[in-house]
Amino acid sequence: MDDTTGTKYHKILERLESLSDSNAIEGMARFGITPGKAFGVSIPELRRLAKETGKDHELALKLWENDSRETRILASMTDRPEMVTEVQIEEWVTDFDYWEICDQCCMNLFEKTPFAYTKAAEWSSREEEFVKRSGFVLMARLAVSDKKADNSAFEQFFPLIVRESCDSRNYVKKAINWALRQIGKRNLYLHSRALETADEILLVDCTPARWIARDAIRELTGEKVRKKLLSKK
Repeated sequence: MDDTTGTKYHKILERLESLSDSNAIEGMARFGITPGKAFGVSIPELRRLAKETGKDHELALKLWENDSRETRILASMTDRPEMVTEVQIEEWVTDFDYWEICDQCCMNLFEKTPFAYTKAAEWSSREEEFVKRSGFVLMARLAVSDKKADNSAFEQFFPLIVRESCDSRNYVKKAINWALRQIGKRNLYLHSRALETADEILLVDCTPARWIARDAIRELTGEKVRKKLLSKK
């Protein structure tokens, strides 16, 4: 780590210490945010700090090693997607042990890497709870952020959504549902395909599948979604 990166790193730790809030840490736990170490700093404050810090791959790696909630989220915000390797992304995803770090890394970094679509598919079949969640979070995020992708990029995910629809773990089940809904809100064609997929999931004989399908159908057939899709025609 060079002197500039080292200086940035120590300044970030000092800033996090100054912003530390024990009450916020207790509040996060009620929402399933349970890191081993945390300062209790809000996401908007972390975004401001990341913007001030700028992009720095070496710094991101060092921040991740620190293993606190805030340094790891900052790592995802300050890393350079083009410098992220497949080895790194696999190492980081296996470190996930609660939903927030999973979602933040997928949103801030993973979806911007060249591996995003491949990992979405690969991780969807993994057994580890938050690795699997990451696969479906990536599907949901890419449906929103990758404006140039063809429909086929998302159609490949429908069979994976059906295949995994009986996973009863709450954070996985909700991510599968999220992926189905977000893909279905992308355009009229994928909306129709998502509803067909939801109907297929309804035939799967398990409680999680029925919840995933019914919740997705409820939102995708709602007036708000229909009006938004029609306005895109």
